[in-house]
Amino acid sequence: MIWKKSTAAFSFAVLFCAAGLSQESRQTRELRQTIRVESNLVVLTVTVKDSNGRLVSGLVKEDFHVFDDETEQNVLSFADESLPLSLLVLVDDDLKWKEGTQMARSVGSVIGDIAEQDEAVVCRFDMLFYPGEEFTDDSLKLIAALKSAQAQAQPSHPYVPQPLITDPVSTTGPPRPAAPTHAGSRPTKALDDALYSSAQLLQQRPTDRRRIILILTDGWNEPKLNHHSHEAVRDVLLQNNISVYALVANSGKSKRKFSELTDYTSTTGGGIFYGTSTYVMELTLTRMTEQARHDYTLAYSPGGNDHSQEFHTLRVTATPGTSATTRLGYRSAGAQTPNP
Repeated sequence: MIWKKSTAAFSFAVLFCAAGLSQESRQTRELRQTIRVESNLVVLTVTVKDSNGRLVSGLVKEDFHVFDDETEQNVLSFADESLPLSLLVLVDDDLKWKEGTQMARSVGSVIGDIAEQDEAVVCRFDMLFYPGEEFTDDSLKLIAALKSAQAQAQPSHPYVPQPLITDPVSTTGPPRPAAPTHAGSRPTKALDDALYSSAQLLQQRPTDRRRIILILTDGWNEPKLNHHSHEAVRDVLLQNNISVYALVANSGKSKRKFSELTDYTSTTGGGIFYGTSTYVMELTLTRMTEQARHDYTLAYSPGGNDHSQEFHTLRVTATPGTSATTRLGYRSAGAQTPNP
């Protein structure tokens, strides 16, 4: 049985929890309180690495400089631990048999108790999006949901489009009619729509939580099946401060084929990792865990930036000799998002 317990000594919740502790630090509690009080704050999750790509810990607020439209901002709140987590695990239903089995073993190796203040939900997608039951901190429910998701996953199979009619903005109903696809062509799935629907679920979670999508996929996407454009989905992710992390089952395919998925992860301050075996996938999940544990959280109230712009670019620098990464930017409150 592929869901057997692994000897890997890390848990599901810790995957993106700052330290996996049951008690919040004073810094984090103060930051959460500030976010609740201030309605116009911009909250950033920042990863810092040295010149050798190693994660840097132990920095303080004074080590950071935040630029909004290239205007330096005053950092109001700072924490060297991530906020409590709202994690959405998005499972690709249409993985090839070998890749799906390896992915299942890898995911099974990191299932365990989640941290006290965290919550997670498991969703699936192929041509459609299948939302999970609810966000929960119950590890047993999450294990059951992941087992159910794997049971629903099937090997890739030819798809013959049917003349279905649907709401043009819906991502949970039947898909729009697609151009004829010959049997044996690439898998047919709507990855953009799945990320959009995932973002809609996370948008409902409290603003003082860190929102993350972890997508387990082979990276394939069929644009004709999506109702939402790549640009519109990316904008929704940025506006709601949602980071995308991806574990891609890569059987020798060129990474250039995953450019859109890479764009989602890089612009939201997440990351993309490739695995060719169960062992490699487990190592990449460990790397994700380590990165999240070293994240910093900064908050500021925008001032002096270009108010005529709907979209504001962000840039963060840290202590000399390091590189800091965060999301690409955000839209002003009330600004219109791009058309789907």
